[in-house]
Amino acid sequence: MNGEDEAIKKVIVIGLDGLDPGIVSRLLEAGQLPNLARLAEQGGFARVATTRPAQTPVAWSTFATGTNPGGHGIFDFLRRNPKSYLPELALNRYEQKNIFLPPKAVNLRRGKPVWDILAAAGVGSNVLRCPCTYPPDSVRGQMLSGMGVPDVRGGLGTSTFYTTDVAVKPRESENVVRPQPVADHVFSTHLIGPRNAKDGSDLRVEVTLRVDPEGRRVTLQSEGTPRELEIRPGCWSDWLRVKFKIGLLQSVRGMVRFYLIRCEPELALYASPVNFDPHSPPFPISDPPEFAGELAERIGLYYTTGMVEDHTGLNNERISEKAYLDQCAIAWHEREAMMLDALESFEEGLFYCLFDTPDRVQHLFWRFGEPDHPANRGVAPDAEFAQVIDDCYRRCDAIVGKALQFRDDDTLFIALSDHGFTSFQRGVHLNTWLYDNGFLALKEGIQPGEAAGDLLRQVDWGRTRAYALGLSGVYLNVKGREEQGIVPPDEAETVKAALASGLTGLVDSERQGALAIRRAQPREAVYSGPYVTEAPDLLVDYAAGYRVSWSSSMGGIAENQIEDNVKKWSGDHIVDPDQVPGVLFMNRAFRENGARLLDLAPTILAALGVPKGPAMEGESLLP
Repeated sequence: MNGEDEAIKKVIVIGLDGLDPGIVSRLLEAGQLPNLARLAEQGGFARVATTRPAQTPVAWSTFATGTNPGGHGIFDFLRRNPKSYLPELALNRYEQKNIFLPPKAVNLRRGKPVWDILAAAGVGSNVLRCPCTYPPDSVRGQMLSGMGVPDVRGGLGTSTFYTTDVAVKPRESENVVRPQPVADHVFSTHLIGPRNAKDGSDLRVEVTLRVDPEGRRVTLQSEGTPRELEIRPGCWSDWLRVKFKIGLLQSVRGMVRFYLIRCEPELALYASPVNFDPHSPPFPISDPPEFAGELAERIGLYYTTGMVEDHTGLNNERISEKAYLDQCAIAWHEREAMMLDALESFEEGLFYCLFDTPDRVQHLFWRFGEPDHPANRGVAPDAEFAQVIDDCYRRCDAIVGKALQFRDDDTLFIALSDHGFTSFQRGVHLNTWLYDNGFLALKEGIQPGEAAGDLLRQVDWGRTRAYALGLSGVYLNVKGREEQGIVPPDEAETVKAALASGLTGLVDSERQGALAIRRAQPREAVYSGPYVTEAPDLLVDYAAGYRVSWSSSMGGIAENQIEDNVKKWSGDHIVDPDQVPGVLFMNRAFRENGARLLDLAPTILAALGVPKGPAMEGESLLP
């Protein structure tokens, strides 16, 4: 009996970020996902249409609000500042009205989420780690913020690599610190904390490293907790909790983990981004504010940053695949503990918990299923990691099984992903294409390549009509909108049409004319709603195997239009959304044909007997 005729008192939603319907179907047929199979038998299994672009913050914001991105204002991880042309985080910002008031965090996801509508109807929600919930919404229940929570430096995650090797240079989103010898096998160094608002300097916590080459360990001494932290190779340390002092009575509390790579001949020690301490975060990360600390009291300290997994450490080749998977195992354990802690007392309303790890694992381990992937650099991929992605899906199934223990006849149970996955073998340098086709110009004497740098710093804005920044599209250099705009507003549509025509059907001449870009569309053809003007002017849909290049996403202008992606980040989903739908399972019969993320918020509301919000575009999937 699946309770079709029973009134629904609670809805349990388990988000499994990035689960791909092709892999799910294969494993279902092999009998390796028994809990998801049980859901499919009780209700159904369908592919669910994702958003354009198929990005985690965009898609889960559509899940929450039931609107397309034009209705909630999240279009990408990054957005450009039209005054400076520099990238900014698109998920939140900080405001300070005057020097007498403290700064506050502002959530840039707009629209009315499902938990707001439920609260107005007197129905509670328990929401754990949903993207774009920082700072948290005020809920009738509890909320723990997810993707969007920064590290203490204000970014998505800046790690530190400690080494005595003078040849080592910083890589992406990373600081390199060289410990200074003070005695035999004793070094002084520091943790890097937030920037001092007064002078822009880095706040620090001084530490001492005592290296024991024979015992193959490092002991870190500091004023933090614990005062002495033992760090051994091959495993992550416990948390070190510290205070970065701002002034006499002010400090920022953070916490960090370490991974010892080697003691000799050169010391190599990796430190995770410094997370907010859940007991005393500098800005609220939960509602009510004390919930984050109370949760830590029950389950132990946990990662609070929005991007938990240290993917940059692996992508930068600082930590190994094994170290990365060990850290992912910690993240799995923490999230399961959060979920079970909340479900123990959950009796009615909405429960949501997101597991991000499957997305991160696929990004970094996709190459192990493709021997010819450029990231393998001509070397056969290690067979040890060939099953990592399948193992990840099996773990997702086990999580669903644990959550199903809290389902009764009054429950609508939903397991879904926000998008699927595909290979990322080649990167398209959009800015180089714009340069080659006369839409973008560089300053006198500058050619595409290393001299052009990044962040659009060498662009001649007086001769540039379009530029690329971020992961999803192209902006016009519009007069009166951009600081140095030259495109008259009444000519913008003509320029967009020319760009769309030129980019649609772009082929890769080095890959026997393989299709690289399926289509490019003006934003007005894709979005509707009050925030459309905040989107890129043109949206680019890539073919499977292709994505915007790392360089163009950060405003670089490379030598060639398309090049191999040799980074360990070898799988992706920022392609034509039609190619990467998500998955949807329910324990009750639902309309499987044409299911969209847009439909999930109205479905949850309908199940709980609450009318959908007036701005919601989706429709309930329940009969």
